[in-house]
Amino acid sequence: MPGFYFDPFYMLWIAPAALLAMWAQWRVHSAFAAASQQPAALTGAAAARHILDSAGAHDVEIEAVPGQLNDHYDPQAKVLRLSQGVYGERSLAAVGIAAHEAGHALQDAQGSPLMAIRNAAVGTANIGSGLGFFVFMIGLGLALKPLAWLGIALFAGTVFFQLVNLPVEIDASNRAKAQLVGLGIVPVADMPAVNSVLNAAAWTYVAGTLQSILTLLYYASYLVGGSSDDR
Repeated sequence: MPGFYFDPFYMLWIAPAALLAMWAQWRVHSAFAAASQQPAALTGAAAARHILDSAGAHDVEIEAVPGQLNDHYDPQAKVLRLSQGVYGERSLAAVGIAAHEAGHALQDAQGSPLMAIRNAAVGTANIGSGLGFFVFMIGLGLALKPLAWLGIALFAGTVFFQLVNLPVEIDASNRAKAQLVGLGIVPVADMPAVNSVLNAAAWTYVAGTLQSILTLLYYASYLVGGSSDDR
């Protein structure tokens, strides 16, 4: 069993996703830093409020939260939470990130089917990401393949969430870009900086989705191929 934790084959298996994730994270921080130096007419919070009000989503609140790039929309509380570097900053980076999160609020308000599925799958994904691995390992340790397959099935919930989440994130960015230009928040000439931030962020979701798929396939191939003692 210890060999499973440190199996170099696993590192090779997920290497494409890991490398993509590192590049995407570097690109996000680089693009955000560059776009943060370019001024915008509104703060991130004001831009989000304008987008929400223009779409009739007056019930969505906007709050400032500590941290960096931990912006998110809470569909249960109907609250858009913006980090310190976004909420009160007048930069293209700030309005781009805020508009993306406002895009999620619009998806929710307008009844986006994929958004609804994603929200419903959050609980399953949280359970599957942690419990699935432990059930899988217990199944291996006790030589109970059905239990190990149950662990894989639980982890598959995380993969399903990632597959649904990816188009939801891309759609939120597309909505953000359209709203920023359509409402005159960002001139068309300044959109490349915003696009750079949002496109870089999209690659982090691509990397996360790829890693979850590769991990699931690894679990399955490991089980089909036998225990760690057989390798």
